[in-house]
Amino acid sequence: MNVLTVLMQGAPAGGMGGSSLWIMLIAMFAIMYFFMIRPQNKKQKEISNFRKSLQVNQQVVTAGGVYGVIKEITDSYVVLEIASNVKIKIDKNSIFADNSSAAAAQTK
Repeated sequence: MNVLTVLMQGAPAGGMGGSSLWIMLIAMFAIMYFFMIRPQNKKQKEISNFRKSLQVNQQVVTAGGVYGVIKEITDSYVVLEIASNVKIKIDKNSIFADNSSAAAAQTK
């Protein structure tokens, strides 16, 4: 009998119901987009543009933290000299930053 009484009372009066829920969900998605998704896409675009502008004899840092000088560039890989007469072939997507900008970031 108690459950039947609760069900017959229905929803509380005076609320907007589902429309306020939708507004809140849209607002939360907008906040997530502007604070999380958009900056990440912007950063990925900057890294992509940096990798397209790589040049021979440029000092770079790989994603693994290896410092070196670019000696050869192809579409898919880069030959990096990490010491005198020591060259490694790495994937172009693993080039992370210019050595001068990475050194400046470490000193801050």
